[in-house]
Amino acid sequence: MTMTSPRPAPGVAAAPSPGAPSDGSSGAPAHAPFGRTLTAFVLTAVLVSGQLYVVIPLLHAMAGGWGASPGALTWLVTAFGIGYGVGFLVFGPLSDRYGRRRILMVGLPLAALTTALVAASTGPEAALALRAVQGVAVAMFPPAGMAYLAERLEPRRRVVAIAAVTGAFLASAVVLQVAAQLLVDVIGWRGLFLGMAAAFALAALGVRAVMLPDLPRAGAGSLLSAYRAVPGLLFHRVLTLRYVATVLLMVTFVALYTGLQIHGGVSPAELLTLRASGLPSIVLVPLVMPFLARVSSTARAASFMAAGALALAVTGVSGASGLVLALLLAAYVAAITGGLPSMNEAISAPAGPARGTALALFSAALAVGGSVGPQVAAAFGGFSTLAYGLAASLLLAALAVLVSARRPA
Repeated sequence: MTMTSPRPAPGVAAAPSPGAPSDGSSGAPAHAPFGRTLTAFVLTAVLVSGQLYVVIPLLHAMAGGWGASPGALTWLVTAFGIGYGVGFLVFGPLSDRYGRRRILMVGLPLAALTTALVAASTGPEAALALRAVQGVAVAMFPPAGMAYLAERLEPRRRVVAIAAVTGAFLASAVVLQVAAQLLVDVIGWRGLFLGMAAAFALAALGVRAVMLPDLPRAGAGSLLSAYRAVPGLLFHRVLTLRYVATVLLMVTFVALYTGLQIHGGVSPAELLTLRASGLPSIVLVPLVMPFLARVSSTARAASFMAAGALALAVTGVSGASGLVLALLLAAYVAAITGGLPSMNEAISAPAGPARGTALALFSAALAVGGSVGPQVAAAFGGFSTLAYGLAASLLLAALAVLVSARRPA
């Protein structure tokens, strides 16, 4: 099988050289400062992605204050998720048109404002509407931020940076739920949202301090012209397969942890331990990614997916529990932590200057997979059979990536 870098999507110009020595500003450094940029972006990523999950431990407290049922308030998660998915498609193309820094400098303060407004909600209906708006505002960070890292960091450091930020997106599911569970009895759910609003304001200051000026953008055009690249990217022979693989990958991640909740037969304390078992992998995998940088992004992605499928298959065959299950989950999370940034690179590379739009579609694919995952888990009758099904899904995703990398006949 011959691997090759795909040609840019139709209607998309070739990307500038990754190692271009100048950003177009007189006297400006060629590359962003690595350590400060990575720190600011990782912390912001945890805060941004964690907004999807942070409400889950707060449902009982919110329901008690409003006289509602916790089950009805699960729509607060769904409302945010819908806004989040829509926001990807809004901000990704706009970051291609107007610049990554400009979008983040508008989006992060807006995220702070909308998060504070959620804290002021007078009832479930207002909270639902505000959570959807919050989702749209918060969604500016993943596509614009990841595109910035791909463009402005030194090429040799991009792999580890993208892996670290992707790992932060995954880690947020555990970190913010644990934080919310520990703090809700101390400061209340409104106090938590106000604290997160302040954190977004600080994130805006931190990101502003480390980001370089935007690169010059070719052409002017209308506002709608920013979205012209979407059809060409979405229906591109190479990228379509990679978006499908991304959906399948995220389905397995969310379905696995949902399956632990509904089929695992473990106590809440054991479930928290199993969730946390993946955190070391999320921290350690980015450290080894620089050693894999010479391997093509498609080969890396397919290999990580195959490794994750193996871990899931062993989980299903063995019926593992306790420490063995925790170790298998850690291996699976390590595979996902390596596979997601590899898919990020594989999708970003052929998009040229429409990188932000391509990564917005990548983020939207993640959102679709995350939304479908719980339904997939519920469709299976037990955890072992679910593990088999998810292993097959990951192998199918790996195959889609490999097929996308074949040279056209």
